[in-house]
Amino acid sequence: MTDKLLLRGVHLDLTQALRDIVAEKTGRLFRHETDLVRLRLDLEHDRTKSPMQAFVARGRLELHGPDLVASVASEDCYKSVDLLVDKLDALLRRRHQKRVATRNDRRRQKPGILHGEK
Repeated sequence: MTDKLLLRGVHLDLTQALRDIVAEKTGRLFRHETDLVRLRLDLEHDRTKSPMQAFVARGRLELHGPDLVASVASEDCYKSVDLLVDKLDALLRRRHQKRVATRNDRRRQKPGILHGEK
């Protein structure tokens, strides 16, 4: 799992504690989707923005098909990571639901496939 996680700090020192928390939080993304190619996370501290948006977390889930991209800003780095993982998890769930709905729509169009008829 750690070989699929790329973590980068922009204007931010990545401590071992922060790395461990990110690996723990992102573990559920890897459990939900086993076909993840790579997860890229950029954690940025921007001192020029308001204190409520000082920490920005950007994530890119690389999988077969279009990548899923999300970004979150908050006043705390750990909170940004939590919100980003929640957002990426929601994107994965939405993608899965769309794929299932598309598959079921195709089966409804051809009723013979469901019952083994030709």
